[in-house]
Amino acid sequence: MKDLAIAALAILSAVALEAMVPGGGSVKAAVLRLCSLGLFAVSLNLLVGYTGLLSFGHATFFGLGAYGFTMLLQSGQFGVPAAFAATIAVALLTSLPVGLVCIRLNHVYFAFLTLSIQMLFHSLLIAWSGFTGGEQGLIGGIPVPVFLGVDLKDPTHSYLANIAVFVLSLLILHRIVRSPFGAALRMIRDNTQRAVALGIDVPRVKLTAFVVASLFSAVAGMLMALYVSGAYPNFAYWTMSGEGLFMIMLGGTGSFLGPAVGAFLLIILETLVNMHTSHHGLVLGLAILATALGLRRGVLDFALDHWKRPGWKAPRWNKPKTRATKNAGAADGTDSHSLKSEGRA
Repeated sequence: MKDLAIAALAILSAVALEAMVPGGGSVKAAVLRLCSLGLFAVSLNLLVGYTGLLSFGHATFFGLGAYGFTMLLQSGQFGVPAAFAATIAVALLTSLPVGLVCIRLNHVYFAFLTLSIQMLFHSLLIAWSGFTGGEQGLIGGIPVPVFLGVDLKDPTHSYLANIAVFVLSLLILHRIVRSPFGAALRMIRDNTQRAVALGIDVPRVKLTAFVVASLFSAVAGMLMALYVSGAYPNFAYWTMSGEGLFMIMLGGTGSFLGPAVGAFLLIILETLVNMHTSHHGLVLGLAILATALGLRRGVLDFALDHWKRPGWKAPRWNKPKTRATKNAGAADGTDSHSLKSEGRA
């Protein structure tokens, strides 16, 4: 119920923001980018932060979601719900064999294998120009038929629909990481041998985590395709996966919403950098260097650690008595009965 309440509050906050800033196109655009990039980073953290699998190729499924969704809608044979479901099915069928190959390796070998698969997919997007548009990508806009009274051509409808998908996806992912399956992921991350000894099917759990993360990465790609009204090869380039890792490092891996906070901070940084200088890479590099050396963890992890740190001690009379306290009192010859007697005296 707590998760549902937070999700409802997030949606209501988005509705209030849309009402308060009716003409704020830049603010709404930033929120739409946050929906896509935030979901992409959170899905990647399911592998990096919870399972201990460093993936350099997570953008493969981000690009697959964007291209698949755009192609199906541009064909004119699919409505938005059907295109969404079909793209999810394609991502599922693709992530299963890719995951079966990748999870056989660990550490840096897993990372570079995912990177090589991503670069292969990116090369196919460039080479198959008659189908994917080549270096230009799928341009010309995305036709979005009205469904269930939702018209994605309407800025308000598009804004609220993106928020709803983003919040619902985060809610599902949060339930997953808080479930026994999420506990198995953390055990594999911390001690694989112990997980095997306890009877956990490690390859199966890793494959499931890989597939789930890939599916939500595809959903993030679909949201980005709707935002830019097209699909482009850079969605599946290695720099996109690098941005995902950067968002995770910036926000933190120790909390579920850390990567989403990292996406928010990245959007702010990019906006400020583009306003004042053209040295985009230099400033972002300095930002990640400052985060790594100064905080030694993500921003949200750092903030939560300091927020949870006790700043005051409870009064003595408010502390509940424990068995150790009672035994200590008996050892030095004082107990509650004797103290009451002294008080009456």
